Amino acid sequence: KKIEVVAGVIIDSNGRIFCVQRGESTKTYISKKWEFPGGKLEQGETKEQALIRELHEELHIAVGNLKFFTTVDHVYPDFRLIMHAFTCEIIGNSAPTLTEHLDFKWLHRPDLHRLDWAAADVPIVELLR
Repeated sequence: KKIEVVAGVIIDSNGRIFCVQRGESTKTYISKKWEFPGGKLEQGETKEQALIRELHEELHIAVGNLKFFTTVDHVYPDFRLIMHAFTCEIIGNSAPTLTEHLDFKWLHRPDLHRLDWAAADVPIVELLR
């Protein structure tokens, strides 16, 4: 099974990066792991439209200045994940509101390695560092 998703590497004016912690899952390899927020592409959406929609739905924020960053192709035990990551920034003065995640952190690049990342997000962390 193949799943295609988008992820936002949200960077603030101080250069910090927004990281979110997944909820508990029956899939132990992603349960409570840290990730970059985003989600699945829907039929007929561009990757950018999907990211804007997902970040609005999950975090109640508007983002802009989207720039393609990288694509990760990762095989988990029971599915293959194709993740397209974009750097972006929050526009307006909205602050992220967690609706699906346990926790969030704003971290500088050198501190990203301190979190227990989902395996598919690790290549993005490495590129950012």
